[in-house]
This record gives sequence, C-alpha cells and structure tokens, in this order.
Amino acid sequence: MSDNIQQRHSPPAGDTQRFWGVMTFYERFEQVVALILTTVIAVIIVIALWNLIRQVFSMLVTGTLNPLDHSTFETVFGMIMTLLIALEFKHSILRVLERQEHIIQVRTVILIALLALARKFIVLDMGSINAAALGALGFASLALGVVYWLLRERHDRAQAQAKKRTQGSGDIG
Repeated sequence: MSDNIQQRHSPPAGDTQRFWGVMTFYERFEQVVALILTTVIAVIIVIALWNLIRQVFSMLVTGTLNPLDHSTFETVFGMIMTLLIALEFKHSILRVLERQEHIIQVRTVILIALLALARKFIVLDMGSINAAALGALGFASLALGVVYWLLRERHDRAQAQAKKRTQGSGDIG
C-alpha cells in the first residue's frame, strides 16, 4: 500500500507525460522551465567542453601544456571544475524533469556553492590574495560544509523515520 502512495507522489522517470493531465498549471510551468533550463545548460556545457578540448589541444600542439606551471594548472583545472559545476547543476534540474525532486533543493545549491569554492581554491593565485580574503573563503567553505552536513543528517533521519513507520505499519496487517 505504501508503495502505491509513494509512486503517486514521486513517479519514476518518464512519467511526466503520463501525469501531465493531472498536474496543476504551476507544476506544468515548472516542468517546461526545467526543460528549457536543461537545454540551455546542456548547450553551455557542450560549448565549454569544446573550448576545454580546443585549449588543451592547442597547448599540446604548441608544447605549452605544463601542468606544473601554475597558470596552466589554473586554466585547465578551472575549466574542468566549471564543467563539473555545470553538470551538477544540470543533474539537479534533470531530477525535477524526472519528477523525483521539487524545483529548489537547498542541499544541491549548497553542494554547487561548495564546488564553486573548491574551484576558487584550486585556481587561487596565492600571491594576489590577502589573508582576510583567504580567511573569508575558508570560513565560507566551513559554514557551507556544516550546513550541508546538517541538512544531510536531517534528510537521513527523516528517511530512517519514514522507513521505520513503513515497516511498523507492515507488521500490523
């Protein structure tokens, strides 16, 4: 019985067409916006990937690809991290299209912010940043990490309680 209830609230991927008729106007609007955003982000990812490949190929041909050179490292890994951030963002929107999540997931936003901070630390030129800015970045990373951990703990606890309720109701019948 609980499986049927869960299916109605979070249908598997591909059920958007099947449930389109019972969706509210706003749910349909969310789905259309999510589809458009996914398409735009996919185009951006393809362009960024093409630019990354072109840049690395150009460095290989000219012999300037030296990963130990800080500016080369910044350029290449900055582009890779940007692609990873875009892919994570696109993945979160795909979950909306698959009707597995609602449009805004705070945990995903915080994860993307953490990825952006990690990218910043990777491409950071230590000679051009002062201690206060470095401390602020470190504090922001710590704060976001703690918030992410707290949200994950809350989510895990809620799932465990829901599982316990489901198992408990199964024993009664």
